[in-house]
Amino acid sequence: MLIRSVTQQESLDFLTRTALGRLACEHRGQPYIVPILFACDGNCMYAFSTLGKKIIYMRSNPKVCIEVEELVTRHDWITVVINGRFEELTDTVEYKDLRVYAHNLLRKNPLWWEPSYVKTVLEGAERPIEETTYFRIHIDQVSGHRGIPDSAASHRPLVKAHHRGWLQKLLGRQIHH
Repeated sequence: MLIRSVTQQESLDFLTRTALGRLACEHRGQPYIVPILFACDGNCMYAFSTLGKKIIYMRSNPKVCIEVEELVTRHDWITVVINGRFEELTDTVEYKDLRVYAHNLLRKNPLWWEPSYVKTVLEGAERPIEETTYFRIHIDQVSGHRGIPDSAASHRPLVKAHHRGWLQKLLGRQIHH
């Protein structure tokens, strides 16, 4: 397998054709990571959510990180990391057109709204749907890597049955000493 950097344009192209990522945010020194559904237009990532921990955290600290990946095999994959800034698209006249734009982008993916509206039971109690919001993440920086299989690597087992590699030998010595 070969691992290579992905260009910014390749990363953005990947983001426009995928919809699931992991959003990392932070509040008062406590990191939080959660899966999100999104739509990307190349400059921003758009999402829809109910009021909860991620929205509260991002309101207090708009700096976020998103990781998006596609795993075909262990030797054929892509991962993209985005550093960006949260902007809430509030239900106001100022954001009306952006909310419509976000809605139109998001609805291209079936059931894009479902994670925010399905019945959710947390710690034995049903979560009320108090408030929903659209938001976007301004993409400040994007980077990515791709695993490219070679013909030998794609068929190689994880550990050869009769061959102990240097790491196995080292671990074996650590266990026996």
